Amino acid sequence: MSPDFLTLAAPVIGAAFFASLVEAVEAFTIVLAIGTTRGWRPALAGAVAGLATLAAIVLALGPLLDRIPIHALQLVVGLLLLLFGLGWLRKAILRSAGVVALHDEAVAYDVQVAESRDTRDWIAGIAVYKAMLLEGLEVVFVVIAVGAGQGMLWEASLGAVAACALVLALGFLVHKPLSRVPENALKFGVGVMLAAFGTFWVGEGLGIDWPGADLILLPLATLFLAGGLALIGPARRAAGEGVA
Repeated sequence: MSPDFLTLAAPVIGAAFFASLVEAVEAFTIVLAIGTTRGWRPALAGAVAGLATLAAIVLALGPLLDRIPIHALQLVVGLLLLLFGLGWLRKAILRSAGVVALHDEAVAYDVQVAESRDTRDWIAGIAVYKAMLLEGLEVVFVVIAVGAGQGMLWEASLGAVAACALVLALGFLVHKPLSRVPENALKFGVGVMLAAFGTFWVGEGLGIDWPGADLILLPLATLFLAGGLALIGPARRAAGEGVA
């Protein structure tokens, strides 16, 4: 296994995989809820329409990326990726501290089922379409963000496709919400990885000569992980003081 794969390709695939896993689980929960209450025809129609729209967006964005100077692309994508990763990390910290309730796919499924029982089929289909489009756009953004900066869109896409295929296969087998997926832990880890990638590519875009080149991703990720874990306690104490 080459050093380039271990230091860059593997983190790119991993970041895309785990980020896409979270979004795929959330989208699957909505599709399953609509399918079991309103029938699979509107659920599948909405899902297919959402995927088709995403495909059109990807096809439109692909040629544009080749026209952007690499340093400008790294800087813009790095900033967006850093903000995106810090947002996930913030939510994960607050959930770990008990400030925000943990996301439960079983509860989300029950809520979606209750909401869809009194809706028309075409409205249920639109709900699935919206879910696929919104969750899918986040996947597309992550794939572009972690892959475009180093010319590894195919590697990032591989991670995303693998995550979606895994969720689809598990969902088909168990035919119920994937509530055992440790979503908050995944979001914490993905937030760390995305923030590390974002910092790295902002530096690359600014022309910073990182010590160790791609290997700097490891200490950057460690820094964000340590910082995130260190903030859980103060967040919990602040929440407790607020309640008191």
